[in-house]
Amino acid sequence: MILAWLIFILLVGGVVAWLLERLGPNGPRWASLAALTIDLILGLALWARYGDHVASVEYGVWVAEVNWAWIPRFGIAFHLAMDGLSLLMVLLTLFLGIVAVGASWTEIRERVGFFHFNVMWVLAGVVGVFLAVDLFLFYFFWEMMLIPMYFLIGIWGHENRIYAAIKFFIFTQASGLLMLVAILALCIIHYQGTGTFTFDYMQLLGTSMGPSTAMWLMLGFFAAFAVKLPAVPFHTWLPDAHTEAPTAGSVILAGLLLKTGGYGLLRFAIPLFPEAARAFAPVAMGLGVISILYGAVLAYAQTDLKRLVAYTSVSHLGFVLLGVFAWNELALQGAVMQMICHGISTGALFILVGALQERIHTRDIRRMGGLWSVVPKMGAVGLFFAMASLGLPGLGNFVGEFLVLVGSFRVNATVTVFAALGLVAATIYSLNLVQRTFHGENTEGWSLPDLSARDMAIFAVMIVSLVWLGLYPQPVLGTAEPALKGLHEYVGDLPRIAWR
Repeated sequence: MILAWLIFILLVGGVVAWLLERLGPNGPRWASLAALTIDLILGLALWARYGDHVASVEYGVWVAEVNWAWIPRFGIAFHLAMDGLSLLMVLLTLFLGIVAVGASWTEIRERVGFFHFNVMWVLAGVVGVFLAVDLFLFYFFWEMMLIPMYFLIGIWGHENRIYAAIKFFIFTQASGLLMLVAILALCIIHYQGTGTFTFDYMQLLGTSMGPSTAMWLMLGFFAAFAVKLPAVPFHTWLPDAHTEAPTAGSVILAGLLLKTGGYGLLRFAIPLFPEAARAFAPVAMGLGVISILYGAVLAYAQTDLKRLVAYTSVSHLGFVLLGVFAWNELALQGAVMQMICHGISTGALFILVGALQERIHTRDIRRMGGLWSVVPKMGAVGLFFAMASLGLPGLGNFVGEFLVLVGSFRVNATVTVFAALGLVAATIYSLNLVQRTFHGENTEGWSLPDLSARDMAIFAVMIVSLVWLGLYPQPVLGTAEPALKGLHEYVGDLPRIAWR
């Protein structure tokens, strides 16, 4: 039941936040914060209770599970399950959800209740994606994330919010429909072979089909996950959505929605179609490297600070795509660590950009400079998270990228060398961000308040998290290891045939 409660509390919290709007703007904020805090306590309790057990769980055996019949005629069930991988993703969701609510505390002043309703419901959808092991239920939650995020961008966004919201909707909806077609085809093929119509993930594993069919179905899943990740050339919606979204929307987009793409590749696309994934691995790894380098080059070229941070996500999540299709335990561990640390570091950068825009009403880097002497706390925080973004040793992002590169080197050294150039490019655009924003002369004569105590508390927690993940990542790696090891053993050595 606790898995169902994780989702139900968020849904109810969103409704309560909306209803409390009539009593004033603070009611929705506290209602959302309370619901997320309760959920986070439940998630941490699960981690504490099953932490040792997670390390001994075999693939396909869940540490927590709820399975209720929903539409039995079509083999559809409300089936939620958790292993170490999904546990980490859920904890990341709840943590960044609290951060997003805190970051938007004073930014959102209109329709506050409806804003928090949408925040809570998109977070409920994300938690559902990480827990669903019925493919129909997974698709339901996948689409459930779309509508609230559309409203967050379209109502509370900036100048071109309608264009960005519609573009986001079209990209994610179209790719999601491709995945739906692939899900239905997979279930029909399974029914023809076994006489059982089901959407259950564990039963659909190993479904027998021809190589051509498997490739087309795998591509249907891959399209949805690559768009959400996003990987080049499916990334074009992301800079617009990030640029126009409110701060909380950018935090949820960068920290969580993009991670559902990486999670989907790990959990569904490759295990359901291992032979097709093995044949497709060279292309996917190539797209990963292109994303790393292309995203870095475009990040350096931006003059809009928020757009710059958005393109860094394309680059950093290219490491996730590379690690997933390298498909050995080191690379998979690195991909998971990169998803977690990128969510924290990039989410923090978007909060910083939002705080800066709220004070000076511009995101144009060309109008900035010399801000360190005016807002030293903001400058120090910006420097820290820029260092995290470039992969400074001792911080969590370095652990993730290092493990991905070590794992991919075992598969193909040439690809790894090109991917490693992304670290050099990250150093250039990160230091450029700090230099052009906080150093130099204050030519515009900016005079603005520094970060508040609430802002510093939010950033302090995120800083401690990245330092902890960089210096002592073992609790996270140990929690994810059994699930990733089981996935690797089930599928086999993915790129072996493709590269050698």
